[in-house]
Amino acid sequence: VLQCYIRNISGPPSPLIENYLREAGFWHVANIGQGCKLDPKLISAFIERWRPKMHTFHLPCGESTITLEDVQLQLRLLVDESVLTGSVQSADWGAICCDLLSAIPNNIYGGRIEIGWLRDIFPESENDSIEVERIQYARAYILEIIRDYLMPDLSRNLVHLRWLLKLVD
Repeated sequence: VLQCYIRNISGPPSPLIENYLREAGFWHVANIGQGCKLDPKLISAFIERWRPKMHTFHLPCGESTITLEDVQLQLRLLVDESVLTGSVQSADWGAICCDLLSAIPNNIYGGRIEIGWLRDIFPESENDSIEVERIQYARAYILEIIRDYLMPDLSRNLVHLRWLLKLVD
């Protein structure tokens, strides 16, 4: 049986940023990990039936492919805009963080920052916070969602800042 690991966001989103998460289309995704429990035996069974060359699961009843539409339906993501593609070769990540988060991380690793830094700099918004602080907290929370659920990588503690560029507005 496979050893499994799930990333759960530190807690449910603050009601103070709910409107920002809804406006950005991340409200449903922010709530998917609450109380999530893994079944290692089920995951092991799926891995045994995965055929990487064909990107399908070979099941007793035939083959099954998980499509982008399946993911969109399960996560209730809005897919009514253009697809995010391309890469950011080089950027002044410190300046981008300063503009969008009003804070500059002490370490940027090839355009990625530590998720722990985000959590330390942006603890949950308080009732007396101003709108700019709530927007910055919402951006940090969305970066955490992207790192945990949508675009995880093997680092387990880094998130790429290119996603921050999509949160300008």
